[in-house]
Amino acid sequence: MSVETGTHPVGDWFLARNAVEVMAIGVLYFAVLYFASAGLTWWLTHWLCPRLRFGRVLDARTLPTAQLRREVASSLVSILVFGLGLVVPWGLLRLGWAGLASDPPVWRIGVELVVLFLWNEFHFYVNHRLLHTRWLRRFHGAHHRSVVATPFSTYAFHPVEAVMLGSVPLLPMLVHDFSFFALACLPVMSIALNSLGHANYEFSRHAPARGWLGATRRHHLHHARSRGNYGFLLEVFDRAFGSILAPASEPARPAASERNRAA
Repeated sequence: MSVETGTHPVGDWFLARNAVEVMAIGVLYFAVLYFASAGLTWWLTHWLCPRLRFGRVLDARTLPTAQLRREVASSLVSILVFGLGLVVPWGLLRLGWAGLASDPPVWRIGVELVVLFLWNEFHFYVNHRLLHTRWLRRFHGAHHRSVVATPFSTYAFHPVEAVMLGSVPLLPMLVHDFSFFALACLPVMSIALNSLGHANYEFSRHAPARGWLGATRRHHLHHARSRGNYGFLLEVFDRAFGSILAPASEPARPAASERNRAA
């Protein structure tokens, strides 16, 4: 069984676009991903899940007045970086340095999605840890202004960080001819996991959640401590490289009056 997700017809249509069209498509694509994912996650965590009495807010502090505006403004810059940067994988394909699988079977697309998911996890861990080094942490500080993360924090990066994280498909494309569908799904997987990590809401009936269900709590703790828990959904790389943070290490939250003065 095969599906039309290779170079025919969607891939052929994409490759036939010029560079300006590709960048415009990219900006629109990442804008839709960002606002749809952040909006859906906000609705789940502020309306549906509380009404169903499922899960819990991790940090109930009121956000600083300008935080959401700042996050959206910063994310718009990242959307431009990601969208304009789509011309790079497009260029690799046009130059013949990378290729697309033509009409791949469903099982192959499934395997590619798993491979890209695991690569995305590893790529994020490595780049995130680099962003906490002495040489690069000044670029990551903009993201950590959101001590209490929100779904709108997901793309709130410095442009340098956006370039680093946006490079995720390049190396895999140079070593394997993926289906167009699998490559197009990679940003979808990434923003979904990113929204989960910044939801400030634990989607679990029991606390603290463990395993992949504990991803939100782990990333919340990362924002609170700024060290450790560099992974995305999986904690395997944090455990392997000794960067896991114990839940008990979360610092005490300041009183509302102190928070308001700091904001």
